[in-house]
Amino acid sequence: MANHSHAGHMPSSGKALVISAWLTGVYFMIELAVGLWTGSIAVLSDAFHTLSAVGGVLVAIIAQRIARRPADSARSFGWYRAEIIGALVNGSFLLGMALLVIWMGAIRLGNPIHLATGPMLWVAFGGLVTEVISLGLMWQSSKDDLNARGALWHIIQTFVGSLLIIVTALVIEFTGFLAIDPILGMAFGVVLLWASVGVIKEAVHILMEGTPEGTDLDAVMADLNHQDGVVDVHHVHAWTLTSGKHAFSAHIRHRAPAEAAHLLNRAYRRLTEQHGFHMVTLQLETECLDERHALDVDIVQIAAAKAAQEKTDVRDAHPHPSPNTEGP
Repeated sequence: MANHSHAGHMPSSGKALVISAWLTGVYFMIELAVGLWTGSIAVLSDAFHTLSAVGGVLVAIIAQRIARRPADSARSFGWYRAEIIGALVNGSFLLGMALLVIWMGAIRLGNPIHLATGPMLWVAFGGLVTEVISLGLMWQSSKDDLNARGALWHIIQTFVGSLLIIVTALVIEFTGFLAIDPILGMAFGVVLLWASVGVIKEAVHILMEGTPEGTDLDAVMADLNHQDGVVDVHHVHAWTLTSGKHAFSAHIRHRAPAEAAHLLNRAYRRLTEQHGFHMVTLQLETECLDERHALDVDIVQIAAAKAAQEKTDVRDAHPHPSPNTEGP
């Protein structure tokens, strides 16, 4: 998992974002100049796609810099969630771009126009160079960093846009099939739509304190319950602070107060070393406190109540005959 340091140096994903922003920004200026010089709508359209990529990367950089601020009394968890908010903004931005591309493609499909293929090819090849470099820099860090992943999809958008310009220019040059431009554009819009929904869904899941992806909470609870001296585990919560930093809290009821320190140490090591949690908070108790006010967020109690209700429903649906009931 990626670790975002609060020290003075910038994480590797941050360096990749900065370099990608510069490369993409310089290329946008070149592409815009060529588009204005030639009057090519396709080149101008791709230039604005490139501009959207610059905006996406800048959002990711700003969010990452904010997330590096230390915690204080007003924000005891720090600013980690800024990266997730940045990912949500980027995902929403991608969603808007996807819908715009599909809409523009549908309009152009009804009235395809002839495009100047020469400038399109030169601009597209130049774009591929900068986009391949940016993708190479960001690919690894984006695997465990939702914020970087949202920016990566903006770069992928411009990369595929360059490929589509090349294919479009070649098809028009050799076949004269003008509709290829809106058809390929709409197809890519669908891909962008799928990617944006994925980024938004994951960001919302984190902001809603959802269980981290890949964490089997039932297995974690079973592991804790199997520790020596544990009576039961309840009020279990697992959530994500930011990409790669997961937190866990629980109440553990145990038998012998004298063994509490050893139990706490074993449980902490299991949770951090075996299950990968970044931050762990455990409450040890020999008897359950009165927590009726918080039962609605205790998944153990909720599951027990649900199981009891299902057992009652089954019993009511299939009542046993009374022992005094006589047969026919």
